[in-house]
Amino acid sequence: MRITLSLIPVAVLLAACVTTPPAPSAAAQLAPTQGNTAIGSVKFVSQGGKIIVSGEVSGLKPNAVHGFHIHDKGDCSSGDGMSAGGHFNPEGKPHGAADAATHHAGDLPSLKADARGVATFSFESTSLRVGEGMTDVIGHGLIVHRDPDDFTTQPTGNSGARIACGVITRR
Repeated sequence: MRITLSLIPVAVLLAACVTTPPAPSAAAQLAPTQGNTAIGSVKFVSQGGKIIVSGEVSGLKPNAVHGFHIHDKGDCSSGDGMSAGGHFNPEGKPHGAADAATHHAGDLPSLKADARGVATFSFESTSLRVGEGMTDVIGHGLIVHRDPDDFTTQPTGNSGARIACGVITRR
């Protein structure tokens, strides 16, 4: 008796063993600066040439808008968040809205808190990268500001005090 093994089941089994590497991702845990209550978590996930930025921040002023930026230094050691430096701007562009033709790489859409002081968000960025290139977010600071960003005042957007700070790390 002769037994013949079909190559099709073997090929199917081998294909099942091949896995697609996970998309590059990063995250930040936001902690309050001195005298503030804002906390949260933010994810950065690479997806089809874009970065999906999503998360939730609580402890914000209810029904208020807050500036939200990636800052140059991944350092939250000072009580006021100033150790994170200025906005992340490796290309030397002027400050502006994240959807404007010209803006800092670190300019993100503002956060809008609900009546409970919670901002839940998800948006896409084509300016940022995770794990590669000049606009790689890993190792930079993430700041939530007390006031809304006016998207015109240079170089900061006049967003006021830093009320939460986190460092973006690879996941």
